[in-house]
Amino acid sequence: MMKQNYKIIVSYDGTRYRGWQKQTNTGDTIQGKLEALLSRMAGEEVAVQGAGRTDAGVHALGQTANFRMDTELSDRELMDAINGFLPDDIAVLSLKRASERFHSRLSAVGKAYCYRIYTGNARPVLSRRYVWNLGRELFTERMEQAAAYLTGLHDFKSFCGNPRMKKSTVRRIDSVKVWREPGEDEVRIRFEGNGFLQNMVRIMTGTLAQCGLFERDPEEIPRILEARDRSAAGPMAPACGLTLMEVKY
Repeated sequence: MMKQNYKIIVSYDGTRYRGWQKQTNTGDTIQGKLEALLSRMAGEEVAVQGAGRTDAGVHALGQTANFRMDTELSDRELMDAINGFLPDDIAVLSLKRASERFHSRLSAVGKAYCYRIYTGNARPVLSRRYVWNLGRELFTERMEQAAAYLTGLHDFKSFCGNPRMKKSTVRRIDSVKVWREPGEDEVRIRFEGNGFLQNMVRIMTGTLAQCGLFERDPEEIPRILEARDRSAAGPMAPACGLTLMEVKY
């Protein structure tokens, strides 16, 4: 008999973790923590499939995952039991029974990320784990100009952190919005698209920041895309400023 397929939405502070994907040399991954807990609860090995592999230090407000398990607990009881044993920096926000065909990664049609950049002089003490402490003024108009070139269907090989990537590096970016938080020394960038390559959002952010600092012209973005060469793009922004906001189905 087929085990019940469950869809969960997970939030986590990625500061002390080595990313989403489980690793043999450490238990400090989000997937590893979830699988270890669910396997203890089920009395057998439970595999957790995530919608995407967030890097070490990256956070999530709405990571989606799924797993199969036999239990007599209701959905609410199961979610409460999981949250009761998870560490304080990981939480299951939603747990629902899903169709047999649902797969958190293969069924996804899009993702949304948000990157936060602190531009003030004083250290951002309370938000230091969740922002890139740039400490310099950014000209958001220039960043918006550059961001417009990134939208649409492009080959993003120049923005891929994996030099040995064998699969297609073509992705569709639906929108890139840049704004300054009212009354705060913080610039935010929201990226939405059908999928993202390894380190892609962080490299795009680093490149947009160069434009905002007058270190690069916004009009260079098309040339960077055409180069299909990682060295043509800007630096990779720190992991701490990035949050996976939601996965779309």
